[in-house]
Amino acid sequence: MAATELPPLSEVDAESRRLSLAASASELHGALCGWLAGGGASVREWPAKVLADDAVATPEERGPLDRLRLASAAQLGDRSFGFDLLLPDAEASLSERSGALFDWCRGFLGGFGLSAGAAPTLSEESREALGDLARLAAAAPQDDGDEEDEEALTEIEEFVRIVALLLHGDVAMAAQHRQRLN
Repeated sequence: MAATELPPLSEVDAESRRLSLAASASELHGALCGWLAGGGASVREWPAKVLADDAVATPEERGPLDRLRLASAAQLGDRSFGFDLLLPDAEASLSERSGALFDWCRGFLGGFGLSAGAAPTLSEESREALGDLARLAAAAPQDDGDEEDEEALTEIEEFVRIVALLLHGDVAMAAQHRQRLN
């Protein structure tokens, strides 16, 4: 497995259950990415930080959650925009995939808020995008749909991916650049 390749959703889900985390694999990934995008450190004990619960166990080194952290941090920092969301594959139902995407958005907002704080410095575009993510996080999964609904979900996934990269650039990358200049 390449350093930037996310572990399979099933492995992350199984590890989340093993550690008794109250979050789906997609929500955990969203929370991790939000944490990192908001300037949070890429540390092995990230689940305790993004779930705001010091009692959460630290994932095993090179285990699914540690690999998720390492791959996510590498993908967010990749200048070629090779960032992926950890979501069910195309064979899953529209309801399952849209629900996982909305869970991802909820997780992202929580992680981002914890690391970036109440009033992060954001561009106008990022503020609007963050509002759009909040609306998606409040959405309910669609039970069934047609080809148009499938296409719309694909477009929303791409939008969410770009928003995560935009926010990471505005907050985490901007902070790193400021530190280098000082």
